[in-house]
Amino acid sequence: MIQITSDSTCDLGKYVEARGIGIMPLTVILGDVPHSDGVDIVPQDIFDYVERTGELPKTAAPSIGDYEDFFRPYVEEGKTVIHFSISAKASSACSYAQEAAKAFPGKVFVVDSKALSTGQGLLIMKAADLRDAGVSAEEIVEKVNVLRPYVNTSFVPDRLDYLYKGGRCSRMAFYGATLLKFHPLIEMRDGQLTADKKYRGGMVKCIEQYIDDLAVKYPKYEKTRCFITNSMADEAVVEAARKKVAEKFSFDEVLETVAGSVITGHCGRNTLGVLFIAEENE
Repeated sequence: MIQITSDSTCDLGKYVEARGIGIMPLTVILGDVPHSDGVDIVPQDIFDYVERTGELPKTAAPSIGDYEDFFRPYVEEGKTVIHFSISAKASSACSYAQEAAKAFPGKVFVVDSKALSTGQGLLIMKAADLRDAGVSAEEIVEKVNVLRPYVNTSFVPDRLDYLYKGGRCSRMAFYGATLLKFHPLIEMRDGQLTADKKYRGGMVKCIEQYIDDLAVKYPKYEKTRCFITNSMADEAVVEAARKKVAEKFSFDEVLETVAGSVITGHCGRNTLGVLFIAEENE
């Protein structure tokens, strides 16, 4: 049997249980109090803490020992584990999981998603599709590694203060965005967050432009599914995304999730992304 697992950064929400995914929570620290992502903390706690203190929460990866304890029960049940980690360039979680896997040779495979949020989640869902089709663990790992460069992990934040406080954008970019009222496109490239073009105007308009641009950039894409993932975004913003995705794309299913506490703690409220697997585009 194959057990698919993931760090809590996959933001799959209700699809975790539906697809039988095991979750390893990362730690979110408010002040000096640690919390387990998705267990005893929700995004609203993040917003309340930042508003009250002016400081961002800290996050921490599980230790090697934590991962060993997480993998062991599955292995003892006779299962082969495929674990999906947040990008190794974004967190030490991946390297710790890889080190822990050495205690279970041939039984635990760790995939560096080179993504986060439902970009990571897309690979997990694909792995679950393959598992359900009877594909072996080794073949699943091989196939998702081939797909990995084609995952569109991108989003548009409403504000840059969380990214700025977290050291993920410069002072100049932060003040420029604030003064000029623009919203940057943030995307993963080879496992790293990078800022691309800038959108001007309100979030509804920016999200519509963002999705128009995705349709131009990715005329070929895997139609199985896409995710609309947001960090407690305004309903008008989410609805604009729904309508524009339906207009510009033809996915078999469009799944909506809300980002967990780790991802929210880095991007802030009212961020939204449309994530899917592209095909090779010339």
